[in-house]
Amino acid sequence: MSRIDFIGTGNAFAPPGRLHACLCIDRNILVDLPPTVLPQLRSIGLDASDINHVLITHWHGDHIFGIPFFMLDRRYISDRLNECNLTIYLRPGGQSILVNLCEIGFPGDLSQYVKNQFEWETSESLSLGNSSWDFARFPVHHTPETDPHGYVLTHKSGFRLLHCGDSGPCDEIESRAHSSDAILLEMGMPDIGNFPYHHTPSDIASFSKRHPEKKILVTHNFASGVGRDSGFLKPDLPTNVHQLEDGDYMVVNEDGSFEIRRG
Repeated sequence: MSRIDFIGTGNAFAPPGRLHACLCIDRNILVDLPPTVLPQLRSIGLDASDINHVLITHWHGDHIFGIPFFMLDRRYISDRLNECNLTIYLRPGGQSILVNLCEIGFPGDLSQYVKNQFEWETSESLSLGNSSWDFARFPVHHTPETDPHGYVLTHKSGFRLLHCGDSGPCDEIESRAHSSDAILLEMGMPDIGNFPYHHTPSDIASFSKRHPEKKILVTHNFASGVGRDSGFLKPDLPTNVHQLEDGDYMVVNEDGSFEIRRG
């Protein structure tokens, strides 16, 4: 059995009741490093050094500005003896971006450590060593300067999660939806204008009609979390759409079946 913890489900504005979008797979794989990554990991009882694999979707701050804090914790708190392995999977040119962020955040403390201590992997598809997962990376429709990509995450059971990163509607998502078991879409903006680089509730509803047999999971949400009475209200969406809350998790069974559970 595998478990995917949704330790943050908010957009860049972190609406009430939500931290920035982030998920943790089997307690040792992270997708993105948001600014609040350390408290997010601690919310499920993990340290930065428990993570062996990090997959990066793109260069926006709500997805990568946590790297200086993540690395500071590993160096001085949770892995002082450098005993824990880490591989960072990202697009070409990404290493210099993340190393520079560490130097900006903590000058003189981290840049050489980060550059030399860990593995940097730019392959577009790969098995995640010592795990039950492999990935294939694909381009999505988001701010071009951020080099945005999503991931097809395939479990050894054959279960496929289509993680679309931050993206508006695009052919790359549509072409992979039919072969995926669950589809993780961002819903970063409400229906208040034209936002081609994000899904709105109307976009999510249209997608669900095109793929009624698929389980659609919504993250990177603009709406406030459950029980919050400020900010944007959660929209009504079709029954095959599950709007995730911080702390929700998915269980993937050995036969490829899966279920979403409330945290």
